[in-house]
Amino acid sequence: MTRQISRRSLLKASGVAVGAAAGIAAAGRPAAAADGAFAHPGLLHTRTDLDRMAAKVKAGAAPYSAGFARLTANRHAQSGWQARPQAVVYRGSGTPENYALLYNDIHAAYQNALRYHVTGESAYADTAVAVLNAWSSTLTAVNGSADRFLAAGLYGYQFANAAELVRDHGDFELARFQEMLSKYFGAVSDDFLVRHNGAVVSNYWTNWDLAAMACVLATGVFCDDRAQVARAVDYFKHGDGLGAIGNAIPVVYDEGADGGLGEWLEAGRDQGHALLGVGLMGTLCEMAWNQGIDLYGYDDSRFLKGAQYVAKWSLGGRVPFTASTRRKGAIGGWSGSETVTAAAGVDPSMTRPIWAMIANHYTRRRGMPATYVTRIAAKAAPEGGGGDYGPNSGGYDQLGFGTLAFTRDRTEAAADATSSPGPTAPASASASASASSSPSVMGKGGDLAATGSGDVVGWTAATGITALAGGLLLLRRRGRERGRRAG
Repeated sequence: MTRQISRRSLLKASGVAVGAAAGIAAAGRPAAAADGAFAHPGLLHTRTDLDRMAAKVKAGAAPYSAGFARLTANRHAQSGWQARPQAVVYRGSGTPENYALLYNDIHAAYQNALRYHVTGESAYADTAVAVLNAWSSTLTAVNGSADRFLAAGLYGYQFANAAELVRDHGDFELARFQEMLSKYFGAVSDDFLVRHNGAVVSNYWTNWDLAAMACVLATGVFCDDRAQVARAVDYFKHGDGLGAIGNAIPVVYDEGADGGLGEWLEAGRDQGHALLGVGLMGTLCEMAWNQGIDLYGYDDSRFLKGAQYVAKWSLGGRVPFTASTRRKGAIGGWSGSETVTAAAGVDPSMTRPIWAMIANHYTRRRGMPATYVTRIAAKAAPEGGGGDYGPNSGGYDQLGFGTLAFTRDRTEAAADATSSPGPTAPASASASASASSSPSVMGKGGDLAATGSGDVVGWTAATGITALAGGLLLLRRRGRERGRRAG
């Protein structure tokens, strides 16, 4: 019998904290980033990572060679790529959407930069720099419906990662790119975490917060802004929104040999958004780790428990589920609530390039068991990137190529688990809506990054609701049957 062993309210009573936050300076965990400069490159990839990729591919080692083959086959990873920068990027219904131009160019810049570091061929670095310079000299705004916050978050963290790989290139306009990234992506994402577009804090699902958090953290590192990084880390640990780790993974179950499963909040919504959220939280944890901040291990490795849950469920396994209700609506305006009572159905063939990074951290760096994450990572390998998972925006939510970028030798586990992250670290279920949606806070239905009543999965009206601090509603039925089949 599965036993619930820990849980946490989905909402803190206090507002968003902005105090300094750092990693856990303890044995086996990276030390907190000190007052010195950030490590560069130091977002998803450190110098050690890049050197490892190059050496392994040169040696023809598996599975790196297979991962690199996926990179070189991608149309975005070609040195002939021509940027199509826009002065204003729009995302969301009711706007002249053109954001596909942005995410295609970002993935071209990232893939070319990554290919350069593996091969040493300057044409790829030159292409990446040309794309990034074109956008920083042209972009003046990111606009649209509420989806503009998704655009700022998703493409902001991706932009930062692409630019981080070529920040020392002689032709790269670093200061101009920092200004663009901070003004049109980082600041917008920071504002979302504070104000949530004028909505109640639980209106936006987990992935919205996580996209913003990833952008704020990545922008902070890229622009050497320690306060910004601290805000992102503090929100991960203590934030009010559904992206904070205790809200994204509100219940932890004792699963014996499985090492514990943490219910992923959006598993009650649909599989696509749950995968998106796990990928974004993994991205956040990896970028923080490379600056000496351990979010992977925070709260007894709570993220691992959530990733294990989503992996097992996505593979068609039986997972426990505790019903929950979230409040939605605009502050001082319309309001409603949505309840989920079971994990949504899954398609075991659905995949995203998110698992190699997570599996390698826990099993290779830390030497921890991660049965389901390891299994689903093997199934997804070799991981591709943007352009390999369909033409729509959901296929570009992660940068990908984890088989190439994050595979580690087993011998690396002990070294990583007893020191800072490396030599580049700083020295220092069915339902129906109970209220109509407001266009001002509603996302675009049918997309992997969407919210509101346009979702494919509906919701049932809430029953037995208990009011919690801040007005967020949470339903927990302790006596309900555990372990309901996800499919």
